[in-house]
Amino acid sequence: MTLEAIQNINLESLLDTGISLTTAFVLGAVIGYERQYRQRTAGLRTNVLVAVGAAIFVDMANRLAGHDGAVRVVAYVVSGIGFLGAGVIMREEGNVRGLNTAATLWGSAAVGASAGADLILEAALGCLFVLASNTLLRPLVNRINQQPIDTPAVEVTNTVYVIAPRLRQKEALRLLEDALEASNHPTRDLVVHAFGEQDVEIEAVLMSTSVDGDQLDAIVAQLAASDAVGQAFWSPSTTE
Repeated sequence: MTLEAIQNINLESLLDTGISLTTAFVLGAVIGYERQYRQRTAGLRTNVLVAVGAAIFVDMANRLAGHDGAVRVVAYVVSGIGFLGAGVIMREEGNVRGLNTAATLWGSAAVGASAGADLILEAALGCLFVLASNTLLRPLVNRINQQPIDTPAVEVTNTVYVIAPRLRQKEALRLLEDALEASNHPTRDLVVHAFGEQDVEIEAVLMSTSVDGDQLDAIVAQLAASDAVGQAFWSPSTTE
């Protein structure tokens, strides 16, 4: 085993590996710096590790099995990075957060895989486009998000909140479901969690359809008038 390890030493190949990993490290750091600056879940170190890790796998496959082996490993990197990306996606108050960070990790893996395959210029170009997506498009996204939420072209997530005593949870839940069904507002998700020591909060996330604010105001007023409900309100959101 020791002799085989010695025989596998190839200084020329080692230099090539060093160039690939250095490229992945630098470009991953460039992508990660932008994420770290904006205080995202996956920052500088995460993006560097993803890029370098992808480069190591592809470079190793390229050396051991040639071009065909590298292509197969790239396919595994593409699918495997999805599990890491899923870890940074969070659900909060009916909204999904972290999709952009997960996509950035996917881009870092692609940059690293390109570096590992000795496609240095392609890796640099990929890094440039990932950065452009996260920076140059930001003003456009902010401008779109500033549009009035009642504009038909804007998709809004509406959530109805009901706070009720824990002992009357089932009754409050039934009242909420009946009120939404009667007003033809289908729910996309329904979540119940503790609210203090004696109450629960019920969140009904409505389907992304056209919603009349006056109707929802009437619904929450009807719910708040019930003895089984302590508070009722609704909130729109356009944040992913």
